[in-house]
Amino acid sequence: MVNLGLERGAKNQFSTFSNFITTINQKKEGTGNRNSPTQLVIPSIKNVRDLPPICLDVRQKQRISIDTLPQELKARVPPQPSLPIRTKTVKDFQDDMEKAKSSGDWKAVHEFYSTTFDSFLEINAAFKKDANSPFNTTEDSGINAKFVNVVYDALLNTPQDVQKSVLKGIINGLLQEWKGPRTKDDLRAYCILLQNPQFSNTSTYVIYAHLLRQIAALTEADHHFLVHWSKKIAQRRFKQVVDRLLQFISLRLFPAKPEEFPPMVKCTWWIPSATKVLALFNAANSLISPPIISYTDFYNSTLDHIDLMEEYHNWQCYGNSHRFSFCQHPFIISIAAKKVIIQRDSEQQMISIARQSLVDKVSRRQKPDMNMLFLNVKVRRTHLVSDSLDELTRKKADLKKKLKVTFVGEAGLDMGGLTKEWFLLLIRQIFHPDYGMFTYHKDSHCHWFSSFKCDNYSEFRLVGALMGLAVYNSITLDIRFPPCCYKKLLSPPIVPCDHNTLVGICDITLDDLFQIMPELAHGLSELLSYEGNVEEDFYSTFQVFQEEFGVIKSYNLKPNGDKIPVTNQNRKEYVQLYVDFLLNKSIYKQFAAFYYGFHSVCASYALLLLRPEEVEILVCGSPELDMSALQRSTQYEGYQKTDVTIRYFWDVVLGFSLDLQKKLLHFATGSDRVPVGGMADLNFKISKSETSTNWLPVAHTCFNQLCLPPYKNKKELKQKLIIGISNAEGFGLE
Repeated sequence: MVNLGLERGAKNQFSTFSNFITTINQKKEGTGNRNSPTQLVIPSIKNVRDLPPICLDVRQKQRISIDTLPQELKARVPPQPSLPIRTKTVKDFQDDMEKAKSSGDWKAVHEFYSTTFDSFLEINAAFKKDANSPFNTTEDSGINAKFVNVVYDALLNTPQDVQKSVLKGIINGLLQEWKGPRTKDDLRAYCILLQNPQFSNTSTYVIYAHLLRQIAALTEADHHFLVHWSKKIAQRRFKQVVDRLLQFISLRLFPAKPEEFPPMVKCTWWIPSATKVLALFNAANSLISPPIISYTDFYNSTLDHIDLMEEYHNWQCYGNSHRFSFCQHPFIISIAAKKVIIQRDSEQQMISIARQSLVDKVSRRQKPDMNMLFLNVKVRRTHLVSDSLDELTRKKADLKKKLKVTFVGEAGLDMGGLTKEWFLLLIRQIFHPDYGMFTYHKDSHCHWFSSFKCDNYSEFRLVGALMGLAVYNSITLDIRFPPCCYKKLLSPPIVPCDHNTLVGICDITLDDLFQIMPELAHGLSELLSYEGNVEEDFYSTFQVFQEEFGVIKSYNLKPNGDKIPVTNQNRKEYVQLYVDFLLNKSIYKQFAAFYYGFHSVCASYALLLLRPEEVEILVCGSPELDMSALQRSTQYEGYQKTDVTIRYFWDVVLGFSLDLQKKLLHFATGSDRVPVGGMADLNFKISKSETSTNWLPVAHTCFNQLCLPPYKNKKELKQKLIIGISNAEGFGLE
């Protein structure tokens, strides 16, 4: 962390600034000054993910439209002030910096910084590309980004008095009286100030908090501009701003030195303000494809250590009222924390349903049975799919209870192994190409719903229920659905009360089709970019043909589509309708059954917290492998971790390619992905096999257990291991 030398004499100075700002705010709030930059006016909240009002009193104040005021009380909006003329260029500034470093005379640099940051007008004068141009569009902020970056990169290498002068100037700017609506120059200044690297230092947090408060208080229209301007910030700078905001929230929640900050009761608005500003950057990130940074870069792992269920219940009970909850901004909550919320929510639902079953039993004067507390599934191996479907249909009221599986005619209690085996066997059978429910696309390595029409779609409902049960019972499934499947699964995230409402329908693009049928998507992309005469050269109509049980059937993409030729003018519409037909309309009944099956188990407001990518990780696990973490958490039976065979094993595995590491994980656990909690959650075990060293390794996938003979040397172990894991389909799986 950069030391600004503000710990001693400057500490009292910034404490004074803090008191000064607080006093100003109290006076303004006391007099009801609605033009104050520190007074928050939040637009009406429509979306469950939006932040509630930060100042509690704002929500209760009656808002008076300016149109209803008498003429004499209406304040005239002042004209936008003209900017001072500043002609310093990037090269001029760099020359000044070089001279200051060599001579030790920082006067010119000090004057530049103290002048530039003294007011919002001066910030614009220095960094606006053209002082005479309004730059009122969302596409161009008008900011000279290169100059901003150079000035900020140099700032932390200047003397302390220069750095203090910048902070003093920012305070001056934030405390100025603003009349009427914000100008675009004000928004530019906010955008520039947010990138100030000084705000990484906790001694500047009082100033930073007030900057964030003012930005959070801007109107929805102003936020719209900031979002679009922010998406133009360079990736490294964008990430720095996001990290700075996350650090600010973390250190306010868990300060290393509590005495550094005002008491929490006096600054309850700090965290909501920062979260609201972070939401603007998250919105900007979502507008870009591919995004500027990963959605996981917005996670704040510090929140894993707060009372998440209290946050969740506050959000459920108070929604978008004045009570702030991080659940209103789920992008900041890590997938690990969301899994905790979902599991605890499911546990509470399980307990509630089990308790009701117990009460019903007692009220009928029947003897309680412990089995009533579980979802007990009894199946025959020879009729696995039909028995599973019958059991889950018959016991649909118990789907939220803890799952226990029994294979008819086999002794043994389900301590987790039988449940996992049931999932593994069922998934393999249902997704087998011969079964006909799903089509496997080799080019994309994923499954998609078969469009064949049938009388009963209950088996698709079973697959959905299986996915829901896997999430509730912390089982990772080896399922390969494309990302758009999970997007459809959350459309909508809460099952509509009206059963006539369409479900599983979402906006589908050509990019979604690329993830399933890349060859077809490429052909459609070529059609869109074709420079010749589409109608004459392709001779296509708004019609699609599909093979069903050996018979070619045609479907119109729009009324009388077979009579409408595809032309250069309407080809975009044709491609959109074609993609929508393939991924929405042609499989609607199949996917609707799948949707209702999943939500019959997972119906919860917690689903509102999830992105489609996060649902996939909850169901299938994460593709990010860390074999060193697996080594640290592995348990041994018959071996010690210091035994020569184990040392050989890890030397070999850590040297494997990613492909071979995935094959090993799939061989031993039934999936090449990692649970949300990481490798430690696999409970991976290596057991000593007393068989001949001529034998290959064997895996008990239901228990994540690898049986390893004591091979004589590393070369033999590597050879046998590669043969075993590379031929694992239908081999060595028990």
